[in-house]
Amino acid sequence: MNRLRDDGVFAGLGEVHRRLLDLLAAGLPLTPRPYRDLAATLGVSEDEVIDGVAALRELGVIKRFGVVVRHHELGYRANAMAVWDIPDDEVATVAERLRAFPFVTLCYRRPRRPPVWPYNLFCMIHGRDRARVEGQVGTLIDVCGLDGYGHAVLFSRRRFKQRGARYARAAEPVA
Repeated sequence: MNRLRDDGVFAGLGEVHRRLLDLLAAGLPLTPRPYRDLAATLGVSEDEVIDGVAALRELGVIKRFGVVVRHHELGYRANAMAVWDIPDDEVATVAERLRAFPFVTLCYRRPRRPPVWPYNLFCMIHGRDRARVEGQVGTLIDVCGLDGYGHAVLFSRRRFKQRGARYARAAEPVA
């Protein structure tokens, strides 16, 4: 459980934990042993860093670890969100089928917002060009039998800065 004090500081964190959190917020080093490299920066052992990450997760300070992929830098310039209007009792089955395709990078359900937004299933496709992504959506329609369902393909028009989580830094160590 997340134990946050009134001043916004996570209770139970020592100075090493706070310094580790600052380093983690900047992202793991892209090296074969990132925890060892963090340990060297902190002046502690690799095991202490691994234990520190576990403690931060246990406290609820870190909810999950994930990867931020900068698709544009990897040559993926045609990024699209395909959205579908799937009957509620079929969403889980359709989502499972869509997730099986290697070019579908995200697939999740969201509530409809009628009358403006009829879609309840979203899947992200990152492609090198628009025609390829459109072809991949066509493959999804054909293979998954989605011909009769409403859908739209929404291509990104601009990029936003991608980054990991940021955490407030405490001015004073927790007693």
